[in-house]
Amino acid sequence: MIRSMLAGAMVALMPLSGFAADLIVDYAPATRQCTELSQSSLTVEQDVSTLTKEVVSRMDEAIAVADDPRWIYSTRPAFVWASETKVACGKAYGYLQSNWRDEDYLAKCDCFYAKMHHFMN
Repeated sequence: MIRSMLAGAMVALMPLSGFAADLIVDYAPATRQCTELSQSSLTVEQDVSTLTKEVVSRMDEAIAVADDPRWIYSTRPAFVWASETKVACGKAYGYLQSNWRDEDYLAKCDCFYAKMHHFMN
């Protein structure tokens, strides 16, 4: 008798558990780190030599921040954004060396650099 009641209860509850994830009404997708590429101050219309100087400047500063113990051991995420800046600017710089202006990496370099500075202040 108890087994049949338990089995009946499990069968009755099974459809509800299958839709449990859909019950969240206020779900909002995670926001992107950089909302629009057009907000970047590094644009593909700029001269390659100018872009290279700007990208290398951002990359060098990010390397300095990522190597600084003050930021490595800080509770603020400046070190994380410095590391992201190094990677994005490094990739943008690699493309610029072959005269290719990669819009995505230029925008990421600029965005992550701004986020690094935001958490440093």
